[in-house]
Amino acid sequence: MTWQFTLTGLLIGGLVGLTGMGGGSLLTPILVILFGFKPTYAVGTDILHGAIFKSFGAARHRRLGTVHARLTFWMFLGSGPMSLIGVSLATWLKHHYGNGVQSVEAYAIGAALILGGMGLVAKTLVKVGVQPDDAPFLLTRRDRWIAFAIGAVFGFVVGLTSVGSGTFFGLVMVLIYPLTVAKIVGTDIFHAAALLWVAGVGHLVAGNVDLHAMFWLLLGSVPGVLLTSQLTLRLPGQALRLGLATVLMLSGVKLVNPPGADWLVLAGFVAGGIVFAAWGIHELRDRRRDQRGLVTDLPLS
Repeated sequence: MTWQFTLTGLLIGGLVGLTGMGGGSLLTPILVILFGFKPTYAVGTDILHGAIFKSFGAARHRRLGTVHARLTFWMFLGSGPMSLIGVSLATWLKHHYGNGVQSVEAYAIGAALILGGMGLVAKTLVKVGVQPDDAPFLLTRRDRWIAFAIGAVFGFVVGLTSVGSGTFFGLVMVLIYPLTVAKIVGTDIFHAAALLWVAGVGHLVAGNVDLHAMFWLLLGSVPGVLLTSQLTLRLPGQALRLGLATVLMLSGVKLVNPPGADWLVLAGFVAGGIVFAAWGIHELRDRRRDQRGLVTDLPLS
């Protein structure tokens, strides 16, 4: 099973390239639901894959000057150590409770995915909070402590479940700090890459990483993000993020597995497919109408 991993990586890379964030959160449920990975190994493989994968985006944003280095530093002071505690807890649970902990961690991953999807919806729709400003943002002492606390709380979640490296940090930055969208995305990705390297190495040392799967995932995800990030024709960002949030929440419901979960997930994906198909038909008709209009407006020689 190799090309399936590469195709999955291409899907993840394409989503990250189109949305700028969030797509990587899909990998853990995909590995669990479609490939039958135990949650612990799915989390470890996802985290180390994300560390390598997001480093490409981090380097690009750093060159573009869209990374707030000091904010990244203070968040990382909290998130780095706490992510290792999360990794240690996941490993301890696996060794002391054996396979029984897999279902517990599946519930934790599912709950984190549902919260992550809700956070992405809020991040897309909520317009409250401080207004973005392109002026230089100097951190006060209060800002530094808030950044440290954000890193500590969500760093632990990332180490334990692999979920939240993009969604939670970006959401809080939108609501608290007066940064432009470009700087929020750049800072978010740069911090996520640094954080995932710490947690990823921890999972690698603990033996929670499937290196074979990770290699084939990278063969798809790295070209995928480089390809889609260069596309001039993009899906509407707001609609795509809402669709991604829906997928995250449905994946979380599947992992939590309440009564009727399979039917709920199936209905959600069918409804999403219908909406996406309707949008595609609408866009195709508009494009053809515009092309006909251009032909009609051309002067006759």
